[in-house]
Amino acid sequence: MLMHQGIGLDAFNALPERKVVHALYECCNSMTMARHLAYGRPYQNHAALFRKADALLFALPESAIDQILEACVGVGRRPRSAKSQAEQCSVWHDDVDVMRELGESASTYAQTFGFGFVMCCGQMDAGSVIAAIADRMHNDVETERKVVRNELAKINRSRLERMLGPEGGYQNW
Repeated sequence: MLMHQGIGLDAFNALPERKVVHALYECCNSMTMARHLAYGRPYQNHAALFRKADALLFALPESAIDQILEACVGVGRRPRSAKSQAEQCSVWHDDVDVMRELGESASTYAQTFGFGFVMCCGQMDAGSVIAAIADRMHNDVETERKVVRNELAKINRSRLERMLGPEGGYQNW
């Protein structure tokens, strides 16, 4: 869960550097990206920030992507919980067989590609995540790394949107 939510673009642009880097790191799990995004302020609108975030993500070396992936919660590995990466999708799964299958699929994926499965999943259930893993198992490593960057970009955008709130900002009641 993000600590900085709905702060608005104006407040984001006005935050002291240390606080904005912290807020951005929460979104992208990359200190390099957080610092570069902070240095790019002020942003005129959400789209400008999203474009810059995408450009930075796609320019990162593979080693930096690996560091981001290390910070991601693994599928079926959330501590003390029956929730999985699908938990990030706001779906509770108490079906032990489905969770076991999800864990096995994620383990096979990680063994095949050398990194954990990542997907911006919205409201998908565990079965849909299992199907997505199965589909992506047909990729070669190079293709899958490109897919992972695209998924990380979607996750970043979702988190940045949540951090900023609506384009026009929230009205003070």
